[in-house]
Amino acid sequence: MYKSYSMELAGRTLTVEIGRVAKQANGAALMHYGDTVVLSTATASDKPREGIDFFPLSVEYEEKMYAVGKIPGGFNKREGKASEHSVLTSRVIDRPMRPLFPKDYRNDVTLNNMVMSVDPDCNPEIPAMLGSAITTSISDIPFDGPCATTQVGLIDGEFIINPTMAQKEVSDLQLTVASTREKVIMIEAGANEVPEAKMIEAIFKADEVNKEIIKFIDTIVAECGKPKHSYESCAIPEELFAAIKEIVPPADMEVAVFTDEKQVREENIRNIKAKLAESFADNEEWLGLLDEAVYQYQKKTVRKMILVDHKRPDGRAINEIRPLAAEIDLIPRVHGSGMFTRGQTQICTITTLAPLSEAQRIDGLDVTEVSKRYMHHYNFPSYSVGETKPSRGPGRREIGHGALAERALVPVLPTPEEFPYAIRTVSETFESNGSTSQASICASTLSLMAAGVPIKKSVAGISAGLVTGASDDEYLVLTDIQGLEDFFGDMDFKVAGTHDGITAIQMDIKIHGLTRPIIEEAIARTKEAREYILTQIMEPCIAAPRATVGKFAPKIQQMKIDPAKIGDVVGQRGKTINTIIEETGVKIDITDDGSVSVCGVDQESMDKAMDMIKIITTEFAAGQIFVGKVISIKDFGAFLEFAPGKEGMVHISKLSKERVNKVEDVLTMGDMVKVVCLGKDKMGRISFSMKDVPAEEKTEA
Repeated sequence: MYKSYSMELAGRTLTVEIGRVAKQANGAALMHYGDTVVLSTATASDKPREGIDFFPLSVEYEEKMYAVGKIPGGFNKREGKASEHSVLTSRVIDRPMRPLFPKDYRNDVTLNNMVMSVDPDCNPEIPAMLGSAITTSISDIPFDGPCATTQVGLIDGEFIINPTMAQKEVSDLQLTVASTREKVIMIEAGANEVPEAKMIEAIFKADEVNKEIIKFIDTIVAECGKPKHSYESCAIPEELFAAIKEIVPPADMEVAVFTDEKQVREENIRNIKAKLAESFADNEEWLGLLDEAVYQYQKKTVRKMILVDHKRPDGRAINEIRPLAAEIDLIPRVHGSGMFTRGQTQICTITTLAPLSEAQRIDGLDVTEVSKRYMHHYNFPSYSVGETKPSRGPGRREIGHGALAERALVPVLPTPEEFPYAIRTVSETFESNGSTSQASICASTLSLMAAGVPIKKSVAGISAGLVTGASDDEYLVLTDIQGLEDFFGDMDFKVAGTHDGITAIQMDIKIHGLTRPIIEEAIARTKEAREYILTQIMEPCIAAPRATVGKFAPKIQQMKIDPAKIGDVVGQRGKTINTIIEETGVKIDITDDGSVSVCGVDQESMDKAMDMIKIITTEFAAGQIFVGKVISIKDFGAFLEFAPGKEGMVHISKLSKERVNKVEDVLTMGDMVKVVCLGKDKMGRISFSMKDVPAEEKTEA
């Protein structure tokens, strides 16, 4: 049965078509937002996947290049693997929806969003996020929704709901908030040092809009929703928990988990599992459930210790940060390095500088080509958590953590005019026990400053956690959560920023939402911790960026030339510029407006290249002094090359004040000689004189 529903959303029409396409999916909607079109579908398997202890949810956001009238680049001319933007959008859809599925549900679920048309005024992420919530809500898949998602911008102090692509370019805030009808369930933000109070105001401005959208979704579900299907529960039997507690009393489990050493705790749990496995040796069913049962027993123990006893597993106070350390210049010969340690979390970030021509070009859903000058990459090898597995490249988590750190640091970077470099930071996780993404922000600040990148301010990041009870008023916010508190807690609230404001937020939760008091306390707690990290740890290590880039980093000199002269510098088929590069070993970038950047490690070579370019682009006038190489000898004179692709002639009568019978008596091929320009002859050629070089200039070439 075909149905169409519409509402006005931020001045544009959102239309949801149900029953028009993809009817074999459990749920499907053709989403229209302006001229942006996204097909959203939700499908689930009939039976649970065997042998797993997690909910197998897969979220896909497919960018089709035809949506913006482009043919994909590359040899195959078809879309390849998901772009980083696709991965990040998929994560933003996944994070608020995952907690709303039943905790004991093990059926495979796929939420697919295919972008088919893009209106620059209507971001396709919005209909994709809403489409996933709508299709799951109307499907027969168990889901405690609906939820809604809104984006907020900040321009000249005013909030903009669902900003256009053009507005995002000038916005001081890029905030995405997801909500249920009662609470906020996901926050993601990048900001130009937005104050905490303004950020909270923006979050709940989005929450208001989300509640209106949910009312709209409710009308769709009421008319099109299917009854939810029953499923095979994977919950642990209560009798198994009771038997475990007989063998391992709660007091023994508290002793096992109460330590600040991750390895010690894991060894304690291994011993408990071995003891239980021996006791249940004759019960195959219980043995198969033992790992999950012990995990849940740990979880209940840790949550009770924190919420009731106010005891953290490592003995810290509720607002206490683990031991911190910061250092720079660990790695020789790289352009910059910094290491930040917080308890058993340790990140080393390396900075690499290069010419702007090495900025990343992105083939995405933009009408014009997009390039990215700052790139932050994050790696999480298995040894960092004491495990062994082959490296398969960065996964979605690594891409997400790298993007979060990148977002946090972009607001403090110098402009290309202030610092004409492409910048890459790579965060290597040496050790992990909670919130490595925030440690990577701290390490990256240290590394950038050590590399001589003139960032405007230092940025630090920290994470807050949460343990909740039976009511909204029963909760405890934790500063600087370690891995165990993240695994068994209800929230991972990451906030990065400077002394003056927030630059990035990412909030993940495992419950059905947060109240305003919890969000306000978490933001206040991270502000307090961030100030401590900046003033007590990072700034004593390095208080300001180094005045110059390191000796192993490339140096860049810039000059401006007449755009009409660019062709002279490049030469036919690039011959002239390639000659300069070959002779000097530098890199040269020229933009359409005549901006020239010369990049190299050796200053003398850079100066030589700059001189060559100046000569090529100079309007020649009488009296100018040049040094040229003899490239041709004729009866009537010699031709000199005084810059790549630039030649002039010295007539035989201008070789010497004495009479010269043969040019070869004075010059040989390859000689380097100093000459003075006489202007141009009747044929437009540049004429030189050796004999008229002023006495003060007559030094060896």
